[in-house]
Amino acid sequence: MPARNCLVTVTDQRGIRHTAEVEAESLFEAAVLGLATFRKDEWTEKIGPATRLQVSVQEPTVTHILSVQQIQNWLDGASMSPSELSKKKKLKAMLVG
Repeated sequence: MPARNCLVTVTDQRGIRHTAEVEAESLFEAAVLGLATFRKDEWTEKIGPATRLQVSVQEPTVTHILSVQQIQNWLDGASMSPSELSKKKKLKAMLVG
């Protein structure tokens, strides 16, 4: 699947919305890239497992909402191919650092 531009948005405990623009080949890849961006950002409060992320896929715009726990479950779940396994390992490493 070709990479698409996505906007990943999270609302923190104070009600402040934060949005990161990422390029990804799947919904979960976009969510992980956005989550990694938020975790590096000093202006974004800590994001817990129940936090919901909104993913808006551009061209045409489609919006998806998923939790950090759902992302973690996908990362920890079975992979359908060696390339998916490799991608998941890379994305997991982004969240650890």
